Amino acid sequence: MTPKVVVSDQAFGNVTREEAAARRFGADFDANQCVSEAQTKEALKGADVAFVNFAPVTRPVLEAMAPGALVIRYGIGYDNVDVVAARELGISVSNVPDYGADTVADHAVTCILALLRKVTQLDSRIRSDGWLRPNDLGSMPGFSQTTVGLIGTGRIGRAAAARLKPFGFTILAHDPFVNAPALEGTGIDLVPLEKLLRESDVVSLHAPLTPENHRLINKDTIGMMRPNAVIVNTSRGGLVDEEALADALTDGRLGGAALDVFDPEPLAPGSRLRKLENVLLTPHAAFFSDESLANLQRLAAEEAVRHLAGEALRCPVT
Repeated sequence: MTPKVVVSDQAFGNVTREEAAARRFGADFDANQCVSEAQTKEALKGADVAFVNFAPVTRPVLEAMAPGALVIRYGIGYDNVDVVAARELGISVSNVPDYGADTVADHAVTCILALLRKVTQLDSRIRSDGWLRPNDLGSMPGFSQTTVGLIGTGRIGRAAAARLKPFGFTILAHDPFVNAPALEGTGIDLVPLEKLLRESDVVSLHAPLTPENHRLINKDTIGMMRPNAVIVNTSRGGLVDEEALADALTDGRLGGAALDVFDPEPLAPGSRLRKLENVLLTPHAAFFSDESLANLQRLAAEEAVRHLAGEALRCPVT
């Protein structure tokens, strides 16, 4: 039987690498832009390999695929794939965890610097009021007097720390899956979560979304944070309770936030976060650069080739 390779959805503009991988094995190839479960189920019906970006790969979708199929998640996280169902159904899932760690770290650090220097607020006030004094927006400590707390010390968290260190920041981190010796020489001080929240001027999220850390940043954890601290999230939207964050930003409990990811996406048109001057919003773009996209599609296509050739996967999740 002729194998079938399908792209459920993508944001790259072309799928030439994916199609070339399919043609190499004489496979049928189809590219889609699925959004709903019904669209995804129809597109992936009988598929042996599925390249997936944000489409929901639920149990019904997986059940429609060919026995022993492979789902390749474009990127690091795979919370839109029902991994438990995949295991039960004998369907493999892989991701691409190393395609653009530097690009995401660049974006996160850019956001941290912009928030601390209040760049967007200064720009907004000049445009609306004509001019202002630098101290009109309050205190602005120097970087050498500022502590950044990283939640998660994987590839991206460590790359962010390496970029922050030359500026003179003190860097704390919390990661329940890492011990202190593993971070030796990185300049990162591993601490419990509560200590990180209480002592950090910036909290930057670099953790995957799991049931255990869903809405890790919530009313209670925000209450532990320093007054005027800022939050940066370039990881997963579900890590943050957006309503609790909006409350804290509105009442002045927090000094600002930079968000590249949301729950759900896109950010709701009526979200209060859109109206706040001290919030920097980007459209899930932290991963985006010419080089990172080329790496992502190349590595995903190579994983499809391994599966179709009957070889071991490079980055299996299941």
